[in-house]
Amino acid sequence: MTKRWDYLHEKISHHLQFIYADVVTSTPIGDLATELMNTIGLQKEDDIVIPEPHRNYWDEQDIVMITYGDSVVNEHESPLFTLFRFLHTYCKSTINKVHILPFFPFSSDDGFSVINYSSVNESLGTWSDVHRIAAEYGLMFDLVINHCSSRSMWFDNFIKGEGPGSDFFLTADPTADLTDVTRPRTSPLLRETETANGTQHVWCTFSHDQVDFDFRNPKVLITFIQIIKHYIDNGAKLFRLDAVAFLWKIIGTKCINLPQTHEVIRLMRTLIEHVDPSIIIITETNIPNRENLTYFGNANEAHAIYNFSLPPLLVNTMVTGDCTYLKSWMMSMPPAQNGTTYFNFIASHDGIGLRPAEGLLSDEEIGTLVQSMQNFGGRISWRSSEHGQQKPYEINITLFDAMQGTVKGPDKFQVDRFLCAHAIMLGMEGIPGLYIHSLLGTSNDYDKVANTGQNRSINRKRWDYSELESQLDSPYSQHHKVLTRLSQLIRIRKAQEAFHPNATQFTLQLGATLFGYWRQSLNRKQSIFCISNVTDEEQSILLSDLNLIGTDNWIDLVTREQIDDVLGFIQLKPYQTVWLSNMDYEEYRKNQ
Repeated sequence: MTKRWDYLHEKISHHLQFIYADVVTSTPIGDLATELMNTIGLQKEDDIVIPEPHRNYWDEQDIVMITYGDSVVNEHESPLFTLFRFLHTYCKSTINKVHILPFFPFSSDDGFSVINYSSVNESLGTWSDVHRIAAEYGLMFDLVINHCSSRSMWFDNFIKGEGPGSDFFLTADPTADLTDVTRPRTSPLLRETETANGTQHVWCTFSHDQVDFDFRNPKVLITFIQIIKHYIDNGAKLFRLDAVAFLWKIIGTKCINLPQTHEVIRLMRTLIEHVDPSIIIITETNIPNRENLTYFGNANEAHAIYNFSLPPLLVNTMVTGDCTYLKSWMMSMPPAQNGTTYFNFIASHDGIGLRPAEGLLSDEEIGTLVQSMQNFGGRISWRSSEHGQQKPYEINITLFDAMQGTVKGPDKFQVDRFLCAHAIMLGMEGIPGLYIHSLLGTSNDYDKVANTGQNRSINRKRWDYSELESQLDSPYSQHHKVLTRLSQLIRIRKAQEAFHPNATQFTLQLGATLFGYWRQSLNRKQSIFCISNVTDEEQSILLSDLNLIGTDNWIDLVTREQIDDVLGFIQLKPYQTVWLSNMDYEEYRKNQ
């Protein structure tokens, strides 16, 4: 073989030696490395692409919409086609990337209990529908890597004791001490299952319908590389590694964030980037902030990590009118080095996770936040702590309804507060992700909660397309107001070099009622001061506190108003955001 092949083969072998150091495998490491390379399509020298280190495959134009395949439905057409129509009609100037949540056959958890990884759920459409969206938008696929459905063919074969998948699943002795295992749910960890080989106790991190894979078996790893190849061939440009923190388990540990888990991600990164360096890996690790940051590795693991601490801290800021904790957190966040970035979001198909707020908010403050959200119609999902206590795991509520009011109760500022939260997120270092129901200003869906019995259903409404069109065409509806104003903010953001995901960010010290940060473009030509009033009262700011360069022309990008006196005051209405940028006003008007 050639030098390039030998180098890559040696690198993959190094990953595998670390992963399987304490595991007896029947396949030699060198042979396994060759099989993995062949599986992902690296079969000869010319197949191997050499990635450029620390290159950013993203810029300020990148905005991701998160959606289910059937968040919008229309009679007599596939939901994935309806989704394409919605994107084409309402999002063409704002969205360029789409995360379609698992669109495969499933048995529970709205897609995250996958029955078959290689086919499209017939109720959503076909691969042709996926390809249609992938042709115009960067498409993010979920790699549900920790577990699959108990109704999958693989688990059927596990029960039978023969065939593909019969040795894919993790079992444990029920008498073993499993008290240290980190649990995101309150259900029993082990599922008793009768098999051809006797009674087995299968590991289930999330639910008894979601049976965990045993990555100590190299066949599981090979199978997932096959799945990755299949997804790349069908248009995947981004991979979301679902619940990946739980991938490797060792009894006697917390079974989360283990070194082998990180090494598996590095291995996948190595394989993928030598096929197509522009494909982005995002880790979904709903864990405390310090642990979450480790998934960047040394710029050799995830390209992007979900900024899980942002949603609870930002929602807490908006309902308390105090940005102290959000500001402290932002100051503590290391700048992402080139080749890595944050994935910012404040709403998703899941709820507002509370574990990432641990160590950032006190138990009392989390309790106040939980109570406020319950007052606005939210539900609470619980987990078992290490000592068997019930602790709030996430708040289930639509972001629009979470912004109904403050700790004092509902008020008249719901839309303004909601848009302020998004303006803060849109200006931050990182790539923004917007949940479709945030774009649409969707309210809590209590009927769906009643129908499914699942708290998370509150934020998973299925819109009838004709009804949605009617709402979006009505200038007085909350949905029209939200989509129109959010789209305006997004378009402004996309035109600013200083909003590049890796542009410099510096936290401003403006007190507890004004949250602010400064962004500077990579070429240092553009500065933007992003300042938000996070209270329900008017606030003023002395511009001299910002040290605006007096020789520059300054404009608020949001209102298009010029700043005539850099030493004067500006007044911010309740929940108003300004993006103060140094640019020539006439040049700015030309670009609008």
